[in-house]
Amino acid sequence: MSKKLGLTAAGAVLALSLAACGGGGAGSGTSNNSDKSAQDLSIGVSMPTQTSERWIADGKAVKSQLEKEGYTVTLQYANDDIPTQSQQVDQMITQGADALIIAAIDGTALSSQLDAAAAANIPVISYDRLIRDNENVDFYVSFDNFAVGVAQANALLTGLGVKNDNAPDGTATGPFNVELFAGSLDDNNAHFFFDGAMSILQPLIDDGTLVIKSGETKIEQVATLRWQQETAQKRMEDLLTGSYNDGSLVNGVLSPYDGLSRGIITALQNAGYGPTTEGGAKPMPIVTGQDAEIASVKLIDDGVQSSTIFKDTRKLAEQAVIAAKAFLEGKTPEANDTKTYDNGKKVVPSFLLPVETVFKDDIQTVLVDSGYWTAEEVKAGQAK
Repeated sequence: MSKKLGLTAAGAVLALSLAACGGGGAGSGTSNNSDKSAQDLSIGVSMPTQTSERWIADGKAVKSQLEKEGYTVTLQYANDDIPTQSQQVDQMITQGADALIIAAIDGTALSSQLDAAAAANIPVISYDRLIRDNENVDFYVSFDNFAVGVAQANALLTGLGVKNDNAPDGTATGPFNVELFAGSLDDNNAHFFFDGAMSILQPLIDDGTLVIKSGETKIEQVATLRWQQETAQKRMEDLLTGSYNDGSLVNGVLSPYDGLSRGIITALQNAGYGPTTEGGAKPMPIVTGQDAEIASVKLIDDGVQSSTIFKDTRKLAEQAVIAAKAFLEGKTPEANDTKTYDNGKKVVPSFLLPVETVFKDDIQTVLVDSGYWTAEEVKAGQAK
């Protein structure tokens, strides 16, 4: 598998065993439902939006796997609206959910809901995005998010030729004009992604290998509210007209998510950048991504986007189901990280999954052979 980077995340061994534990109440990791069958229990699943195919896939995977276990499932999407998600979670609690799986829009906006869940003895599993500033978060399932950022930075450097797949260093020395993008500041993961990437990129910025012409290197300067594609496109357009109006070229863009990548690429294409120099197009910069969304996988296959980070959400859904099942059986789900994810009130026990970097040469082996996408979907650039 070409261009594979060393991205082993903490907890790559996906241990599925469960450790028995007594006690009760949300925040202590147990439930009073151990004497009930799955058919008598319901689980509320709250997802942030349906505007991203990634979250649609997550919702479907969690719901289907829970239903295979026999649970009744209420799945709701909040369309990236914080009050809507709060109301939906409130409703799940009042309707008697026995457990909650929540991917928060704003990781700080659900404290009253978590307090209500704790009072009703409902365990809460934070899904992929850590819920912050409340002690009533019982478990966290996610990927190694710092490693995601490291992988994105390494993919950027590999695309630029500063690194390659056979040796720590490539043949290219720069300087390269690079611009940085980050996710939404209210998403805890955005900070891990950016910190992971900057742990790799900052030394190269300091020594002049990478040049940030805009001067924008802090996450507060490069963040993208709600991970919106249109916001990323507008910022890229502004960068091009403001920092590159002297005829200099953008060589690379650190993008933390495929949706942002597509917005960035649209801005670049509108400014005359393309995958080749034929027809007078400026060479398309190296653009990273995340989530292996099918539209971006096609762009990678077509040589437009350089790479993406693949996070197998089927496995993430599996871990959420394992955790929910453990709580409802009066047990504690096994964590493989009990140090990293401090939500401001407690270190939340976590199960972290590994990630993979996907370049064009990896699409078949990583995405198609695993059944995540079909070859036909990759060619069409859309899911069936």
